[in-house]
Amino acid sequence: MQENYKADGARYKTMKYNRCGKSGLLLPAISLGLWHNFGFADNYNNSREIIRTAFDQGITHFDLANNYGPPAGSAEEVFGSILKKDFTTYRDEMIITSKAGYDMWEGPYGEWGSRKYLVASVNQSLKRMGLEYVDIFYSHRFDPSTPLEETMRALDYIVKSGKALYAGISNYSPEQTSDAISILNNLGTPCLIHQSRYSMLDRTVENGLLDVLESNGVGFVAFSPLAQGILTDRYLKGIPAGSRASKAHFLKPENITPVLIAAISELNGMAMQRNQTLAQMATAWLLRDQRVTSVIVGVSSVKQLNDNIETLKNIAFTNEEQEKIKAIINDI
Repeated sequence: MQENYKADGARYKTMKYNRCGKSGLLLPAISLGLWHNFGFADNYNNSREIIRTAFDQGITHFDLANNYGPPAGSAEEVFGSILKKDFTTYRDEMIITSKAGYDMWEGPYGEWGSRKYLVASVNQSLKRMGLEYVDIFYSHRFDPSTPLEETMRALDYIVKSGKALYAGISNYSPEQTSDAISILNNLGTPCLIHQSRYSMLDRTVENGLLDVLESNGVGFVAFSPLAQGILTDRYLKGIPAGSRASKAHFLKPENITPVLIAAISELNGMAMQRNQTLAQMATAWLLRDQRVTSVIVGVSSVKQLNDNIETLKNIAFTNEEQEKIKAIINDI
């Protein structure tokens, strides 16, 4: 790996950029998530090469949270180290995000949505990454025990104090999202974006959330587009050793049913006809919707990253393809 990094001069020529709602901000269609593979437990040089390659191909959006690792916080520290070594002169070309809402430290102030937790979290995140501000700071989940006004006022304060340029929310229901947008608008800090899980197999956001966002001019970024790896060719012949399902952490073996495998096999056949992998078709399926600003991908290698970026060569679907895919996924 070269020590003195210089970004590829052609990095903006092939990436597709989408406007985030009705804001002035454009995001790359493919964004890089650092939930896995960027903590202290992972290979530093590999993490660094992935981030360099992403930027060289026009990925400007890097998505983090306070508790990404493992251990919690280490992904931000690793990313901060790479920023300092390679990207000091490119900071203004980057969209760097962080979030707070899930368990981060012990005691009553280490999770959820209080002003105490959110403000402390953004301060910690900035210190770990060596930044003066993040571009987007999210409330990572709705807190049923804290008044929504308090959580949104904390985001408003974080933006107006210069710790973040934009405010976002993540994992909120349509009703919670509508209320949050209204509060933030009244405070004068509009909600820029909502981030949630979305894939062919998890279409919860289609039940009202995307409509709420569209009607309010708020962007949407999807994570887990491959449903924890199910929407790849990995499970076509059962559960392989070392896979996420075999470890039964987020993805349970009992979820890999014969009906699911049959549907995945059928989708895989369609992807082959489109000259795509199943993973590429699954990501393209999300990006075909104009309401989806960007899809966050998680990768463990440069090859995986490049395979994801190849998706952008074909994100159009014929009416026949759309109807066939809908029929397959609706039967799962």
